[in-house]
Amino acid sequence: MHIDSGDTTWVLVAAALVMFMTPGLALFYGGMVRAKHVLGMLMQNFFCLGLVSVLWAAAGYSLAFGGDNAFVGNFAFAGLHHAVRVAPAGFALTIPPLLFMAYQMMFAVITPALITGAIADRMRFNAWVWLLTLWSLLVYSPVAHWVFSPSGWANRLGALDFAGGTVVHINAGIAALACVLVLGRRQGWPNRPMPPHNLPLTMIGTGILWFGWFGFNAGSALAANGLAVQALVNTHLAAAAAMLSWLVAERAKQGHATTLGAASGAVAGLVAITPCAGYVGGMAPILIGAIAGIVCFFAIDLKHRFSFDDSLDVVGVHLIGGITGSLLLGLFADKSVNPAIVHEGLFAGGGVRLVWFQLVVVVATLAYSFLMTMLIIKVLDKVLPGGVRVTEEDEEAGLDLTQHSEVGYSLLT
Repeated sequence: MHIDSGDTTWVLVAAALVMFMTPGLALFYGGMVRAKHVLGMLMQNFFCLGLVSVLWAAAGYSLAFGGDNAFVGNFAFAGLHHAVRVAPAGFALTIPPLLFMAYQMMFAVITPALITGAIADRMRFNAWVWLLTLWSLLVYSPVAHWVFSPSGWANRLGALDFAGGTVVHINAGIAALACVLVLGRRQGWPNRPMPPHNLPLTMIGTGILWFGWFGFNAGSALAANGLAVQALVNTHLAAAAAMLSWLVAERAKQGHATTLGAASGAVAGLVAITPCAGYVGGMAPILIGAIAGIVCFFAIDLKHRFSFDDSLDVVGVHLIGGITGSLLLGLFADKSVNPAIVHEGLFAGGGVRLVWFQLVVVVATLAYSFLMTMLIIKVLDKVLPGGVRVTEEDEEAGLDLTQHSEVGYSLLT
């Protein structure tokens, strides 16, 4: 195995960037909840850095990348056994195998953290701990194996996902929907106003996410090369285009462009370009971002149309944005950008085969993640004392006090 110092340096930086996204997500979500729940939201996100990292080292990495089974890994790398020197089957790495493990660990951390935006204000912390544990091992790791491992069935099929449109965003987005269907609505929703308590926090979080996403997408090249540059440029252009298209749609529908709309639009573009980042070029990222911004803007109304309380629009942005990007990749994938592509997109002359492959994997991920998450949270609701949801009194008092015995702002006491 040849270890390239430049590639290693870049992926070290990229891993740190992806790690920084989880605190960024905490701020992004934290600013959008009510003041009495802000620490509850921050804690749910930060806790992922602790628990999921340990789970990943103990078993998650091995389940995602060990062995050559088509559906789930084995325990060859459990406890990081052999992970220092042995690369997962099918990978020709130019970075130390342990660095690959660490980089993938940061993806495993932030994926379940995305779910917290949907369940805001109403889940017991101990229920979140159990959900996080079981979901990481039983849902995230198998889906990561399907798509990211060369032996996974989706990878063998020929479906593409450069940095996690399916594994991260669709997976977490549909799991979020399953959770809110079990948890039910927040008290007073949708009739009681529940505006964000601190939009400057949300904007800071957006900036951190945008910054960290360069590690998320460009780092997925696993090398300091032209493909990483292309992924970085695509990431930025898609976010910019989506922010603009979201604001145009918002202005046309509601008569004004908002800071929350700018933040949400940028994230929608980042989500949509994630599966495409290393497979498209030219104006494609701008088109993908612009489409995603408009689609996700209208998708956030789904919760009102179907009466499910997705508190911070995880379904509208991450689920729909991930689906949008994954399917658009079937149109725009270009072998001149990445020679590793086997089947090009429709617009590059490859026909509809890649569109079909993308659709198959999207549907499989939707079905598996939704059903497994629903099973996990329903079982937890039955076996945990008090169930998974806080009492009405605790919800009214706020998660900060009732779950953590703290307040976010001392001026409120």
